[in-house]
Amino acid sequence: MRLVQFKMPDGSRQVGRVSKDGDHLHPLKATSTVLELAEAAIARGVSIATLVEERTTAEKIDYDQLLREGRVLAPVDHAEPARFLVTGTGLTHTGSAAARNQMHVLTHGEGAAESDSLKIFRMGLEGGKPGAGKIGIQPEWFFKGVGTCVVPPGAPLPMPAFAKAGAEEAEIVGLYLNGPDGHPYRIGYALGNEYSDHVTEGENYLYLAHSKLRSCSIGPELLIGDLPNEVRGHSRITRNGAVIWEQEFLSGEAHMSHSIANLEHYHFRYPMHRRPGDLHAYFFGAAVMSYASGVQTASGDEYEIQAPTFGKPLRNRMEKVSDEGLVTVTQL
Repeated sequence: MRLVQFKMPDGSRQVGRVSKDGDHLHPLKATSTVLELAEAAIARGVSIATLVEERTTAEKIDYDQLLREGRVLAPVDHAEPARFLVTGTGLTHTGSAAARNQMHVLTHGEGAAESDSLKIFRMGLEGGKPGAGKIGIQPEWFFKGVGTCVVPPGAPLPMPAFAKAGAEEAEIVGLYLNGPDGHPYRIGYALGNEYSDHVTEGENYLYLAHSKLRSCSIGPELLIGDLPNEVRGHSRITRNGAVIWEQEFLSGEAHMSHSIANLEHYHFRYPMHRRPGDLHAYFFGAAVMSYASGVQTASGDEYEIQAPTFGKPLRNRMEKVSDEGLVTVTQL
């Protein structure tokens, strides 16, 4: 079961259930946002799938037309964007560990001691899947931004003038809502482009936090229910209509060094991440990335991330934005 948030021509919002053919949406009765749907499910003590079954209509809307017209929204959002926290983890897939270590080699040479990146990746392999009811090893974690950093499917991904680069990271994203008592509930999963500045990160590992403070995109579809143990997909970059890089990725717990439950524990163990009513998007890490293949992206490049599990692909074009210059602070 997959859902899409979208706008009608008059600007009103709706949530649709993806049809069996994948090309149409069945609008849900009395449902304008996924957040409303999740809140109703928590209040009634039922699954989101139960509510979707009750609310699905027979009406059909052309899904491809919505995408062409830029009316598809991110799978979840919040009326107060500051209450939508966007975070993530890395070094959960073999590809991400190899890419991170390559940055270390480029900086320090082939004979350098094992990098902290490989150390934490090995720690995950040894203790990241502790089994039900147990706590495993702590993963890497980073802050990406708040709801204002999430751009809809099809919208441009801005590259700041101060950025050294901008490149895709094809990932699965967990989407969550904290209930009225602060207990976290998983709404579902979506594809995401975590989009980072790997050149800045490669200059010094302590710049990782800066390299992650960028926009990202999620969607277009929200997967309700369990995530398959294996998710296969591809990540692709096109420039002027020609593919300049493409690679298959493997994700899901079968290809991760941490269980999703372990990642969730270490995120939500902090009381500040369990504020009632807050939304969370948590990127689970990338398996492949063009930067690790030596690709230098440019303004105008289009990123495409696709996996059959998640329906339609996520596409965004990178767009360089003007230089804001020196940012100053005024004394009050």
